[in-house]
Amino acid sequence: MTNSIPGLEIPLRREMSFHYGVPSGILPGVVRLVAENPGPFTFKGTNTYLVGSKSLAVIDPGPKDEAHFEAILAAAHGRPISHIFITHAHRDHVDGLARLQEATGAASVAIGRAHLDVPDVLNSPSGKSFIDLTFEPDRQVADGDVIEGEDWAIEVVFTPGHAPDHICLSLKDRGVLFSGDHVMAWNTTVIAPPEGHMADYMASLERLLDLNIDLHLPAHGGRLEDARRTVKAFLLHRQWREKAILQAIRKRGLTVRGIVGLIYRGLDEDLVTAACLSVMAHVEHLREQNLVAYKEPLEFDTQLSAS
Repeated sequence: MTNSIPGLEIPLRREMSFHYGVPSGILPGVVRLVAENPGPFTFKGTNTYLVGSKSLAVIDPGPKDEAHFEAILAAAHGRPISHIFITHAHRDHVDGLARLQEATGAASVAIGRAHLDVPDVLNSPSGKSFIDLTFEPDRQVADGDVIEGEDWAIEVVFTPGHAPDHICLSLKDRGVLFSGDHVMAWNTTVIAPPEGHMADYMASLERLLDLNIDLHLPAHGGRLEDARRTVKAFLLHRQWREKAILQAIRKRGLTVRGIVGLIYRGLDEDLVTAACLSVMAHVEHLREQNLVAYKEPLEFDTQLSAS
C-alpha cells in the first residue's frame, strides 16, 4: 500500500504472467505455482516455490486449497519433497502445510514463534485470524543456518518486521533470495502492529542491502530484478512517511485516523484499516525514538503529541 511522495518514486511492478495450477519455470531448478487466493493483501495469490532437480524443497505451501495441493504434487513429477520451508506463520503461507506433509512426509522448516518475544495479538486491532498461533516447525532454524538437499542449499536470513518470525531464504551460490512478504515487486509490505514492528522492518531492509543480492522471488507478485534499488526506495519511502507523520503531529496533534485522512487522500474504504495500522507502526517507532508521546493503549483515535 503506497501513496506517492514528492521526489520519491517507488519502482513497483504489477504485471505478472502466470496461470493458476500451472507451474512456471523461474530459473533452472526453481518452479513457481500461484495459489488462487487473490486479494488486496495477497495480490494474485500466494507464490509457492519448488526448488531442486532431484529431491525438492517447497517454500510456502500456501493456503488450504485442494487444487493448489494437487498442483504442487503434479509439479514435483514424482520427485520426493524432503523439506517445506515456511517464511512466516501467516495463514496464506502455512495453512497448506498439513495436507502436503501428510502426502510427502517432508519436514517443516521455520524459525518458529514459541521461543521469540512475540506480541500478544489476541486483542490486536489487526486481528489474530490471519496468524496460525499454534504453528511450530519440525526443524527450528536460526539466522545463518544452511539447510541442504541433494542439489540445493538454502541459507536462513532472519528478517522480522512484517511478522516477528519472518525469514527470507537465500539460494546459496545462485544470487537469489526468496523474500517472502518482506520485499515484493507489486507493493510495499503491510506493517500491522503488534504483529508488525517498524523498527525491526527497517533494520531488516538494511540487512538485505548488505546481502548484495539483486534477484528476489517474493511470496506475492512477480520476480524482482534490481532488488537492491527497490529496497533502498522502500527505506526512503518509510523515512519520508515517518517525517510527514511527525510533522502532522507537531502541527496539528492529530490521531492515527486523522493522519490517515491527511496523508492517504482518496484511499479506498477497504484499505483504511490497513493504512491506520501502517501509521500506527510509524507512530510507535517515533515514540521509541522519544519524538512522540501518547497514553497507552495506542488506538486509532488516541490523541498524539510531539515530545
